[in-house]
Amino acid sequence: MKRILLYFGLVLALGIGVSSCYKDIIKPDLPKDPNAPPQQVSFANELKPLFAASCTDVGCHVSGAHKPYLTADVSYNEIVNGGFINLQLPTQSILIKLLNGDMQQYMPSADNRQKVLDWIRNGAPNN
Repeated sequence: MKRILLYFGLVLALGIGVSSCYKDIIKPDLPKDPNAPPQQVSFANELKPLFAASCTDVGCHVSGAHKPYLTADVSYNEIVNGGFINLQLPTQSILIKLLNGDMQQYMPSADNRQKVLDWIRNGAPNN
């Protein structure tokens, strides 16, 4: 009887120990292939709201603060005329380097950063 209780206790302890182990598997946000064909991206409908949520709502790229100013009324002109994009080598654009470097914490989604790159690769239209 003692042996049965001992085995039962051992199996119970082992069962509790195994079932209490929990491991989160976090899949990283893998970067998209920058050489894949660019998707169509609307500056007005996709990038302006994205910049507003990621860059101006935290108060960093509003008028009078850090350049480029990314408020909805001036964001296109600030980016295009401010020298932040390179249409010949889009991956070498200052905007892309910042979004994939120091500013990545404010736009952590690789999909959103890819939208910006695709917009530049499409010629940075004001659409």
